[in-house]
Amino acid sequence: MQIKAYIWVLFAAMLWGTTGTAQTFLVGDAHPLTIGAARLAIGGFGLLAFVWISGKLRGVQLPWLWVGLSALCMALFQPFFFSAVQLTGVAIGTVVAIGSAPAFSGILEALVLKRRPERVWVFSSTLSVVGCILLFANRDSYIVDPLGVMLGLLAGLAFAGYAMFSKNVLGLMEVMPAVAVIFSLSGLGLLLFLFFLDTGYLAVPQNMMIVAYLGLAATSLAYLLFSSGLKNIPSSSAVTLSLAEPLTASVLGVAVVGEALSGQSWVGVALLIGGIALLAFGKNRKA
Repeated sequence: MQIKAYIWVLFAAMLWGTTGTAQTFLVGDAHPLTIGAARLAIGGFGLLAFVWISGKLRGVQLPWLWVGLSALCMALFQPFFFSAVQLTGVAIGTVVAIGSAPAFSGILEALVLKRRPERVWVFSSTLSVVGCILLFANRDSYIVDPLGVMLGLLAGLAFAGYAMFSKNVLGLMEVMPAVAVIFSLSGLGLLLFLFFLDTGYLAVPQNMMIVAYLGLAATSLAYLLFSSGLKNIPSSSAVTLSLAEPLTASVLGVAVVGEALSGQSWVGVALLIGGIALLAFGKNRKA
């Protein structure tokens, strides 16, 4: 049982789940796309500098095809997701993007890797996605914007693609240099947003510390953990476990920000926990 791999992915998702709470402490107006670009740039370039200085890139043969596809998927996920949320609201945008990712991951594995989805994955993913839907229901007024839904689906596909392509990278090189190169390229691709959108909020010391946390902890460390687990489990399982992100965000929202969850949302929390536990501790898994 690769239980440690599942735990690493869960820890990664929990770190991702802190991003929303951290952003509530930002002073002034901050465009979500600039936050996404800044965290990828800080996380990627910071990690790249470390692996370069430590010599971990010396003599490494980069599988450029898989690295490039992984970086492209991660770079595309940011504008797709934030645009979906902007067009169709936080609830629907988040549910469509995050909820569709496990389905896309299973489809990609079936089509590309010819791997038939296991029954435990199907059950756990269904429980988790239903839980995610219930968790975000009644959060805000629903605006079912077709373009927003399409962008949310593209965000889910992009994250599923990142998981599958980066797993190929991890089969050919170590985790730390792989994450450093992929996220540096992703951050480079999103730097344009920092030039065309307002980044004045970054001049505030408190905001700089928060964005640094998002880059170093919620990106670098989180994706190191995610990749360490992904290396030893199917990408579809890793993507389903990433649904612990909205679960963590909701719990922090209640405990730190003072948000209130409805009874329906708490049922969603229970289903998410059940689905994640079923996947992590279910039998007959194959890495």
